[in-house]
Amino acid sequence: MGGMLVKPVGEPGGTRRPVAGSRLGSAYAQPLLSVPVPHSDPISDGQRRAAAALLAAACPEGAELGALFARHGHELALVGGVVRDAFLRRPVPDIDLTTDAVPEQVMAICRRWADSVWPVGLAFGTVGLRRGDRVFEVTTYRSERYQPDSRKPEVAYGRSLEADLLRRDFTVNALAARLPGYALADPFGGLADLRARVLRTPRRAEDSLADDPLRMLRAARFVAQLGFAPAPELRAAMTALAARLRPPTVSAERISQELVKLMLSELPGGPAAGIALLTETGVAQQFLPEVPALRLETDEHMAHKDVYQHTLTVLNQAIELEPRYQLERDLRLRLAALLHDIGKPKTRSVLPDGRVAFHHHDVKGAQLAQARLARLRLPRDVTADVARLVELHLRFHGYAGGEWTDSAVRRYVTDAGPLLPRLHALTRADCTTRNRAKAQRLARAYDNLERRIAELAEQEELAAIRPDLDGNQIMAILAIPPGPLVGLTRRYLLERRLERGPVGFGQARQELLDWAEGEGLSPPGPAKG
Repeated sequence: MGGMLVKPVGEPGGTRRPVAGSRLGSAYAQPLLSVPVPHSDPISDGQRRAAAALLAAACPEGAELGALFARHGHELALVGGVVRDAFLRRPVPDIDLTTDAVPEQVMAICRRWADSVWPVGLAFGTVGLRRGDRVFEVTTYRSERYQPDSRKPEVAYGRSLEADLLRRDFTVNALAARLPGYALADPFGGLADLRARVLRTPRRAEDSLADDPLRMLRAARFVAQLGFAPAPELRAAMTALAARLRPPTVSAERISQELVKLMLSELPGGPAAGIALLTETGVAQQFLPEVPALRLETDEHMAHKDVYQHTLTVLNQAIELEPRYQLERDLRLRLAALLHDIGKPKTRSVLPDGRVAFHHHDVKGAQLAQARLARLRLPRDVTADVARLVELHLRFHGYAGGEWTDSAVRRYVTDAGPLLPRLHALTRADCTTRNRAKAQRLARAYDNLERRIAELAEQEELAAIRPDLDGNQIMAILAIPPGPLVGLTRRYLLERRLERGPVGFGQARQELLDWAEGEGLSPPGPAKG
């Protein structure tokens, strides 16, 4: 089955080979149902029954709901992701269905069957249903017409399942199962593409992407999530139409939603594969140009490693390190790994000996990351944390060659704050040298740093370092009111705390008084003693 050669849609004499999913985890490596592709052999009754059983297991409610619609004289079919994921043996959370009934009819038909019924998007013909803990969305067959400057279509209701499937993004999402019998409908060869792990559009790729440019990002997301490969004509269309993926045609919010889903893929190597497709086709240039800019050219005067390939390696290694630091599909870490070196193109310089330097690229990179993620409308806390990780990702290397003092360890932990586990993972992932001895030295040095952090944490509660005196104590000792001076004093005491560790109240009070006197802030007579 997996090695069958099939004729691609629109190329009667051509052949294509299945794309291997070489890095698929066990959840993705299950064999697909042994059903011949529509372009070669007819499907047998036994195979139809097997397909129906698989789909019924994915959505057992479909039989009852389909029978209900049939009694009212309407068609109903499972469609899209639920069918695709059933064949891939992936979990099926929510259920999408399509029907020839209009929304008002759907709501009337389902009112007694469902626990609750609500309009999801009546303008687009969608009604939401909930029964028990399952959520269903039922959408009326429709056709769509797009204006050149907008991805919001003009929607008209349709009467044909096949026409409804034609408007969908990829053939693997244009699979349906007619209810109540779960009869497979595959008019565009989606099952063949599913088996070959290929992304192909039901219509001409250029027309599909021109209608909805966001589909370029969705293609990259499916590459990341499913391990699929884009068909050559889809990749070519993405390259030709990349410039259309920009506001106002596609909003920053919609772009960031797809990017986040891509970055949070569970598939090993998936996020890097998705980013690679976006970069190679020019799509990333439209919304994340700092990443393509990492593909720096190398000549005899700039003999440095490819920063872009290094970045993809760091991203993969950071993801592999997530379990070590109790991080699960961590968006902040993954974005920081992707963006950690984006300051390099802006700070590149050639030294007198011909070597390339990127002085302060950590600081510049943090500024660029902050600005870019803000433009993409990511949450402010995510944006701030990613920028902070980029700013800190070189901090370890300032000490890697020597012994860490207690003061340096305290500052490292305090500067990282709650981001410390992510900083650990990012710093370790950033070592991509092929020099085994150098890699081992760096790993041992970081092992030593983590050991020192653990030792000091037992002694000093490093995770919550504070000045030895709080604000009320400072005001009482110096006889000053609340205000900026209290904050200035706390910062001084925190610096002292980081330098020499915790001390008792008496010593901290005397240090404060000595500092205040030197600054001309000493309180009158009795208060000093």
